[in-house]
Amino acid sequence: MDKKEVLLTLARAAIAEEFGIDYGVDKEALRAQNPWLNEKGAAFVTLNLKGSGALRGCIGSIIAHQSLYDDIVKNAKSAAFGDPRFNALSPEEFDAITIEVSLLTPPQPLPYSSIEDLRSKIRPGIDGVILKLGGYQATYLPQVWEQLPDFDAFFSTLCQKAGLPGNCLVQHPEIYVYQVEEYAEDH
Repeated sequence: MDKKEVLLTLARAAIAEEFGIDYGVDKEALRAQNPWLNEKGAAFVTLNLKGSGALRGCIGSIIAHQSLYDDIVKNAKSAAFGDPRFNALSPEEFDAITIEVSLLTPPQPLPYSSIEDLRSKIRPGIDGVILKLGGYQATYLPQVWEQLPDFDAFFSTLCQKAGLPGNCLVQHPEIYVYQVEEYAEDH
């Protein structure tokens, strides 16, 4: 199996296991055959509805704090059953979703002097963004630029996701950027 197939199989098998579905995958054998899964890693698992591509769940880790294997298993289950924006995935929906696994690089601080300076430094479609202000924080994966290609709309909704006013950039929040390796099932 190539890396893409290993990651997507592991995520789908983790969700299947919660339903009691035998997905025909020995997860421990998969782990043994792919020792890179034991290295620390940070991943997001995103579930989308086939056909429409509508978001159905997305949970992940920004910072690597456990093995990539454990991170993917935990986040796949959380995306399916623990994303507070959605009801838990039903067994009937299992075949109606596509899974995407995004492996994150370590976040790097992005110093900026003004909103215009930030606008010139951010790379839409390449950079994932973490916004922090006080006790508030939110992130968007680079893929979100596909839905929100406009800088102002991207940051306004990211501010709101963090629980802040849409114009929170005027308060000069901390900004961190990261990139992802994206692996998605065919729709």
